[in-house]
Amino acid sequence: MKLINSFVIAIRSLSANKLRSSLTMLGIIIGVGAVITLMSVGRGAQASITSVFEQMGTNVLYVMSRSPGVEGLGGMSPVFVTPTLTMDDVKALERIPSVVAVLPVNENFVKVTAGGESKTAIIHGSTPEYLEVYNYSLASGQFIAERNVASRDRVAVLGDEVAEELFGSDDPIGERVKMKGQRFTVIGVLEAKGGAMMGVSMDNIVVTPITTFQTRLFTQQTASGEDAVQSISLKVASTEAIDEVREEIEPVLRKRHRLSADEENDFAIVSQEQILSLVGQVTGVFTIFLGAIAGISLLVGGIGIMNIMLVSVTERTREIGVRKAVGAKRRDILLQFLLESAMLSFAGGGIGIIGGWLLSRLISRISIGGMTIQAVVSPDIVILAISVSVFIGLASGIYPAMRAARLNPIDALHYG
Repeated sequence: MKLINSFVIAIRSLSANKLRSSLTMLGIIIGVGAVITLMSVGRGAQASITSVFEQMGTNVLYVMSRSPGVEGLGGMSPVFVTPTLTMDDVKALERIPSVVAVLPVNENFVKVTAGGESKTAIIHGSTPEYLEVYNYSLASGQFIAERNVASRDRVAVLGDEVAEELFGSDDPIGERVKMKGQRFTVIGVLEAKGGAMMGVSMDNIVVTPITTFQTRLFTQQTASGEDAVQSISLKVASTEAIDEVREEIEPVLRKRHRLSADEENDFAIVSQEQILSLVGQVTGVFTIFLGAIAGISLLVGGIGIMNIMLVSVTERTREIGVRKAVGAKRRDILLQFLLESAMLSFAGGGIGIIGGWLLSRLISRISIGGMTIQAVVSPDIVILAISVSVFIGLASGIYPAMRAARLNPIDALHYG
């Protein structure tokens, strides 16, 4: 019964100063909203990247250049490493048993124009195995063929997003697009794949023959003067054969690169699981970092609650004296002020949750230059945010509540 009465008194006290209570809750509202929004963005980035790799299956190995003695993330090379892979390496890897397809890929950003429209997209220089390894499908037209690779043809296959942006509802097959001052003929359009990698849509791509990419668009050579391949993807017959194929790749490439027994590999072999693990670690730290930044707002909100509760204790000193004079104990006064601070933080947290959810939904609808940010609001983020806000409210109310509980009733009655 006493608890119910304390709730009623707390509600009346907070309602008597609506503006002050609202401004006090503002810090908690902003803090909780920021925690939910920023952590949701981090979770969304993790989910988007993970879904892209999962769509390609777990039976894919990636080979990329690395500089001996220079460690990249998870064995992957930094972007400034001198390329060491070539198309001859690709042909050598095709002979490994249990390898279904070998895909060389070079990539970069490029501005694509057609008529009066233009769009910045990711361009992939690749081979006909692209569809099989990356699990894309054709919506119309045809994909690049071996003859296009051999002849270095200026042909392009557009991703769904690029085709729609440049040509709208018109059929782009046979039309021309311009990239780096050169005209390319559109021979195909890919089915929409969905998903994003680090905020970049997987449908915002253009695919050309890798030989065309190497010689006409973005030239890059190895130390020996050969046209470079940035990465090689190997689709293995089954996940059980992954380790076996990995062990066979190393001696093949070491022999081709003429590495002596005491020299380190100038390439790295990375599995799908390693990439997903690395992505999980990086995005996890990123999410925690964003949450910690937003948590500062909650701390500021807690300080605001403490200040207002201290003011409230001073204003209600006579009320406290009267309550003590008619038999209220210290724990009753302590409970009263703790309830008020908890209600402020809980109400602010509830509003913050709604605001954070709405802001997260809004962010998920925004697309800038083909880049989208998916925000995933999960129950654990909401529970964490509201729990922290209530804890901060209680922690902030302890000192004012203890100060109120310790007031001498006679002194309190004569206050003011």
